[in-house]
Amino acid sequence: MNTVLLILIGILLFLFLIVFHEFGHFICAKLSGVKVNEFAIGMGPKLFKFQKGETLYTLRVLSIGGFCAMEGEDEESGNKRSFQNASVYKRMIIVAAGGIMNIILAFIFMMVILAQQSSFASTKISKFSENAVISQYGIKEGDIIKKIDGYNINTYTDIAFALSMKKDFTANFVVERNGENIEINNVKLNTTKDKDGNEIISRDFYVQPIKKDFGSFFRQTFLEILANTKLTYVSLWKLITGEYGLNAVSGPVGMAVVVKDAATTGLQQSFLSAVNNIIMIMMVISISLGVMNLLPFPALDGGRLVFLLIEAITKKPVPLKYEALVHKIGFILLISFILFITINDILKLITGKGLTG
Repeated sequence: MNTVLLILIGILLFLFLIVFHEFGHFICAKLSGVKVNEFAIGMGPKLFKFQKGETLYTLRVLSIGGFCAMEGEDEESGNKRSFQNASVYKRMIIVAAGGIMNIILAFIFMMVILAQQSSFASTKISKFSENAVISQYGIKEGDIIKKIDGYNINTYTDIAFALSMKKDFTANFVVERNGENIEINNVKLNTTKDKDGNEIISRDFYVQPIKKDFGSFFRQTFLEILANTKLTYVSLWKLITGEYGLNAVSGPVGMAVVVKDAATTGLQQSFLSAVNNIIMIMMVISISLGVMNLLPFPALDGGRLVFLLIEAITKKPVPLKYEALVHKIGFILLISFILFITINDILKLITGKGLTG
């Protein structure tokens, strides 16, 4: 029963992220004088609806998205307050606002997490564990880690992600020492065994703490958001290139399960730990939603921005019928992919295996 409840909470939290995203489009449209016909949470048949002013507000069956339907967005309209009658720059702001709102929300989540910490982790090595392996290859206390296998390091999150990507147990480092960048290659990494007996990388060094003050708090928040945004792009590239399989991708159900697992793990320590784990997961998901929606793919906000950018440069809009057709095809592909991932998530939840094994 607790598991089902936590999964439902996870789905509701995912819907909250969708609401926040669509609210970005909604509020910018309203402020720009564009008529909003419908503000919907979810997709498919309507479960609940009410009319307020000129806008219909709906809750729909499938918790896989939402939309803010503006007058004249995908069809010709004679209404002077249609989307197409707004200036191209206002339209660009309206379209980009959803993804930007998700990134702003992620920033708030990260602030909540960091506000509870007495100090922050730097990328400067303060000391090594006893019999540390990494220290035997020329890396010293006081070194600031700048790169691991070419991956730029700005936060401890970057260090953790760079090492998690390793398939072997050696890495090439660039460290800053006395103001000079030094390459240290073929560094053997410390390993340990997980509960299943698999060999995994175990960090055998500690980093210097960063004193918490007003400036370091906001700087660290910004750097952590940057690190997680970069992580999203890198993970997406690895998915495209086949390094990650489709089972690594999660939809709303999979995300809800992740939230459930995070909460369950946190509750083993304390209620606050469970809440913080959930906030951290929501921060990552919010960044992912923001980043993914701004990609230049048809039907996504980024795809619409491409057409608006063409219009801004050429001073001439792409004929609406052609743009609408492109977005319609993209929408069909996108919904098909989301349904595939959702079915895959459900199978993983029930059988432990997805459609791709």
